[in-house]
Amino acid sequence: MSATDLDPAALEWLSLEDGEEIVWASGPDRRTLVPAFAVGIPLSIVLIGIVIIASEYLRVTNTHYVVTNQALYKKTGVFSRDVKRIEHAKVQDISYSQSAVGNHFGYGTVEVSTAGGSGVELAFQSVPDPRAVQGRISDLVDRGGRGSRDEEPVDDILAEILTELRAIREAVEESESNARPDRPGDARSNSDDPRSPR
Repeated sequence: MSATDLDPAALEWLSLEDGEEIVWASGPDRRTLVPAFAVGIPLSIVLIGIVIIASEYLRVTNTHYVVTNQALYKKTGVFSRDVKRIEHAKVQDISYSQSAVGNHFGYGTVEVSTAGGSGVELAFQSVPDPRAVQGRISDLVDRGGRGSRDEEPVDDILAEILTELRAIREAVEESESNARPDRPGDARSNSDDPRSPR
C-alpha cells in the first residue's frame, strides 16, 4: 500500500502540526462509482441519471482520508469543506467491514471509535485494502501514535499520582494525631461525651 494515492494538490486543505508527517492518504475507491453509472446511464434519458452520476462522482472525488503519525483526518464536501480530525491518543477501537461487492473488488470501510465517544466517530468509506489501513492505524495507536510529542508514559503519571496521594495521607494522619489530646487530664470527661454510656 503506497503512502499516498492522492495528488499533493488534493491535500491543500490539510494543515499539519509541527513534526506531523503523512503516513497514508487516499480516498474512496473509484470502483464505487459503478452502481451510480449502472443506475444513471439508463436514467440519463430523463436527465435525472446525469444528476445521479455527477453527484456521486463529485462526492467520491472530493472525499479524502489522511493518516499521519499523530492523527486521522477525513475531508468531505464539494462546495463546502468539512474536515474532521481525531488524535491517535483518543482512538479506542478500529474495525473494518466489507460488503460482498467490496470484498470482491478489495475495498471496504474502516471505522474508528474514540474514548468517551458514542459509536463510530470517523469512517473511511470504500477505501482500498481496508485491512491494511486498519493495521496501519492500529500500529500507530499501539506505538503511542503521538509522533514526536514528549508525553509522559501512563505508568510514570500513575506513579506520580500515587506519590502525591501518599503524601496527602501522611499529612492528614499527622494533623489528626496533632489534634488528639496526649494527656488524660486534657481530655473531656466521659460524662460530657454524648456517645459515652451513662
